[in-house]
Amino acid sequence: MTFRITKEFHFSASHQLASLPPDHQCARLHGHNYIVEVELTADELNEHGFVRDYQDLSVLKRHIDEAFDHRHLNDVLGHDRVTAEYLAQYFYDWCKQRLPEASAVRVSETAKTWAEYRP
Repeated sequence: MTFRITKEFHFSASHQLASLPPDHQCARLHGHNYIVEVELTADELNEHGFVRDYQDLSVLKRHIDEAFDHRHLNDVLGHDRVTAEYLAQYFYDWCKQRLPEASAVRVSETAKTWAEYRP
């Protein structure tokens, strides 16, 4: 049996997908209210009965607040391909280094769209 927990984080930021044709709406500078959902899994619970204490995920909240919230993502990440798919992989890799139980990350730019990275 696998146990799974998730936690959601929010931030607002701008980006621009400069590789798209100039008439594409995403080629223009624009912003989103992003939602990042981190999933952690474990086959067994720890000594406290947790996959991981939710408070431990505050490390991601601090990172998002300090480096991403109300910033231009092209500048933060140093390139012009800042898609939801890329962000999902970025946040997964960042989390996996600090939270070994990380199993997937989903990123939403709008209420109806999600990108997921699950190795």
